[in-house]
Amino acid sequence: MKQVKQAEFGLLLLTGVILINGYLAVTLSNQQFTYQILSIIVGLIGLCMTASLLVRRFCTAADPLILPLAVFLASIGLTLIIRLRPDLFIPQVIWLAIGLVAFVVTAACFRQADAIAKYKYLCGITGVALLIITILFGVDIGGNKNWIILGPVRFQPSEFAKLLIIIFLAAYLSERRQLLTFATRHYGPFTLPHPRFIAPLLALWGLTMAMLIVQRDLGSALLYFGTTVTMVYMASGRLNYVVLALGLFFAGSTVCYLLFPHVQTRIDIWANPWADPTGQAYQIVQSLFALGSGGILGSGLTFGYPTIIPEVHTDFIFAAIGEELGLMGTTAVMLAYMLIVYRAFRAALISPTPFTMLLAGGLGVLTALQVFIIIGGVTKFLPLTGITLPLISYGGSSMVSSFILLGMLFAISEATAPNE
Repeated sequence: MKQVKQAEFGLLLLTGVILINGYLAVTLSNQQFTYQILSIIVGLIGLCMTASLLVRRFCTAADPLILPLAVFLASIGLTLIIRLRPDLFIPQVIWLAIGLVAFVVTAACFRQADAIAKYKYLCGITGVALLIITILFGVDIGGNKNWIILGPVRFQPSEFAKLLIIIFLAAYLSERRQLLTFATRHYGPFTLPHPRFIAPLLALWGLTMAMLIVQRDLGSALLYFGTTVTMVYMASGRLNYVVLALGLFFAGSTVCYLLFPHVQTRIDIWANPWADPTGQAYQIVQSLFALGSGGILGSGLTFGYPTIIPEVHTDFIFAAIGEELGLMGTTAVMLAYMLIVYRAFRAALISPTPFTMLLAGGLGVLTALQVFIIIGGVTKFLPLTGITLPLISYGGSSMVSSFILLGMLFAISEATAPNE
């Protein structure tokens, strides 16, 4: 156990050095260096160490890579934020500090994860309520109607709703694995269980269509639906659910494309951004130029021109990484995400109960899909979406929800450690 703690501590120190070097590289080149900001960064590193010490008091054998990987990605994000939008650096530091506190609290609460499964319907109803509130009362910011504004505070309820819905799905599917696996009702070429057993899954499909139509949020719709379908497959092992779900999604998406202009615009920009490179496709065109000009090693921090991309600090921060840190930088970021997903699946495979297995697997799928969707949009592999790059993009809701997700994985990895 002592070696686990030392490994985690050493990796956190390394990420702290990366953050300090990134800050010095940016501020010394543009003559914005201040000791006040440096002291804040040192204090943030100390907070990361404190969080590590606190969680090790009750999760002594948990995965030592989860927290350092999260802090590494957040350090890259902070370096890019102070490069692109220095005025947002302090708010992002505050959100990161809140995220670390949320990580510790979540890790403590999920030590007995199976007890939380008893409240699956409460989690599911709360998650769906958050989505419905956003659909009804959301404010359109940046082309997506997925923000709620309460006085001076604005947040994205969908960032927290997705975690609650995954908890519900993990508990619901773990209880009905046999019904899904050994379905007996035939509907044409498909063999399905009684409709009342798949009603929650059909309801989620309806919600994703509503998000696509009303909120104009293609990214969240893909994220929710893809995670749900993958978790159903993990629980049942049957491909016919995947085929049926994909058919429903593509049918709904086709209808949306034919009926709603904003969906058509997203697809048309993706199919041919060069038709309007200075208008609606300006972001994606500039993103492609940024990634192409970065090369292997990049232009170097402060030596590129990523700031000409609108909203580069949120939706297109991966393009900034590609331009100034090059292929090496983007590869390092993607490897860190891959390691997080690998550790989630590893915890799922050796999990002692079906609920924790599906929960860890679902959290891993959610992370992988979110990263894939946003990077796919930035590189024109997929249509543009409005979701953030976890832990790196600017945004408080995304930062806090990402650390809550990792806190769940951290606690589950502690439960699986004795069986290794």
